[in-house]
Amino acid sequence: MVIIVIKDNEFTLLEEYQNQSRRFVYRFLKRTFDIVASLLGLLLLFPVFLIVSLAIKKEDVNGPVFYFQYRVGRHGKRFKMYKFRSMVVNADKILDSLAEKNEVDGAMFKMKNDPRVTHVGNFIRRHSIDELPQLVNVLIGDMSLVGTRPPLIREVSEYTEYEKKRLVVKPGCTGLWQVSGRNDLDFKEMVDLDIEYISRSSLALDITILLRTVLIMIKPNSAY
Repeated sequence: MVIIVIKDNEFTLLEEYQNQSRRFVYRFLKRTFDIVASLLGLLLLFPVFLIVSLAIKKEDVNGPVFYFQYRVGRHGKRFKMYKFRSMVVNADKILDSLAEKNEVDGAMFKMKNDPRVTHVGNFIRRHSIDELPQLVNVLIGDMSLVGTRPPLIREVSEYTEYEKKRLVVKPGCTGLWQVSGRNDLDFKEMVDLDIEYISRSSLALDITILLRTVLIMIKPNSAY
């Protein structure tokens, strides 16, 4: 386990880690629910996985179906996050050339008409289907069904002490940010919503967010 080294506001952040660690019952129930729900989800959604895989291969027979990227989780631990590939194969390599077209402030890149997104990718991203393989991350314990947005390593390197508070819980497949506007929100609003989730987190809130996520998958919000 890797712990983020805090130089400023050390007591405040350490206290937040300790507060979350003391919530034994909530964390046990949440983890139990994550295991059962992710396992059932992987079994029931197998036909969807198969259809999406065939569609990705049909569009680009030589490209991989799945895409992984290292993200930062609870306590700053790095993990490999899985997704359906929704961009061209060399998407990461051409990111620097698009940096000036970033449409959000802060340590995050978002571009509405990103030229790297494939035709199949555009559909699965709008309906959040590209994130279904993250159920594997939930099952093995890197992520939770509901949590904060899993940040990139380069994003965390630019974090302020306030933004590092997002790392006191496991990142989630969905969260308060995703169901409250998603890409219509800027980086600061996303961080604020993640920290609000941490302060309000409960099983009731998790279930509410999951239900809202299902509705968004059927009728997409601002995902792209």
